[in-house]
Amino acid sequence: MQIYLPIAELSLNVFLLLSMGFAIGFLSGMFGIGGGFILTPMLIFLGVPPAVAVGTGASQVVAASVSSATGHWRRNNVDLQMGAVLIIGGFAGAAIGVQLLGYLRALGQLELIVTLAYVVLLGVVGGLMLVESLRAMRASPTKAGAYSRRGGQHTWIEGLPLKRRFRHSRIYASIIPFIAIGAVIGLLTGIMGVGGGFLLVPALIYLLRIPTRLVIGTSTFQIVCVAAFATILQAALNQTIDLALAVPLMAGSVIGAQFGVGYSDRFKAEQLRALLALIVVAVAIRMAFGLVIPPTDIFSFEDLN
Repeated sequence: MQIYLPIAELSLNVFLLLSMGFAIGFLSGMFGIGGGFILTPMLIFLGVPPAVAVGTGASQVVAASVSSATGHWRRNNVDLQMGAVLIIGGFAGAAIGVQLLGYLRALGQLELIVTLAYVVLLGVVGGLMLVESLRAMRASPTKAGAYSRRGGQHTWIEGLPLKRRFRHSRIYASIIPFIAIGAVIGLLTGIMGVGGGFLLVPALIYLLRIPTRLVIGTSTFQIVCVAAFATILQAALNQTIDLALAVPLMAGSVIGAQFGVGYSDRFKAEQLRALLALIVVAVAIRMAFGLVIPPTDIFSFEDLN
């Protein structure tokens, strides 16, 4: 059954959109990601204009993350204190990102910038994550999941000021890296329509040494707030939210996320990281391939009014 998307100005099958939403929601619940880094390229492949794909992708991320965050909350996997600090930086980054998206759209360079950003970020983050997770899986059971840093060693991050105790995560750390990471995630949400979980999850695990289970739950909580804020800004400033496209994606996401949360308990931490890394690398490769293959249409036009 085809439905017409008035903002995107094309028709798509509603059952295809429901299936896409379910798949993204499943991944959101399982890995603590918003899923926008998969959804936005898929929408662009289907012919949705990049600006609409980014804006609507952010709105779908909210639905997927709300459902998965609820599941992780019931499992006590959410650190509210840490999430609040991440959100402060996320709001600032999202405000800048949405403004920058409108500027790039006016220049006519949005699709190229979004694609390059996907290829570079996903390729680097996914590759590093895959190498580390495979190394951890090959290690002995007593060492798997352990970090290579020896006791008594300290990184420059641990020397930063403005420290506070995050009781749920059982760490004592500066809020500066959390705000900085949140700002980067917010910027990516505004420009790329992603929840940023593909970057937030490894950053919290490898840089700040947060337990994987808590990272996944806290990530979804942070994504809900920042993606919702970015969605409001996109609708108000850029008018790129297509409700006819967003509703079936959201409906599928809410259902899929609940299944994904249950499956996350069936894997070890290093296995979850390896699976997420494989997905991230696969999306990066597909986006890179799209940069080198000849386009079907040499010219395209988009009404910016």
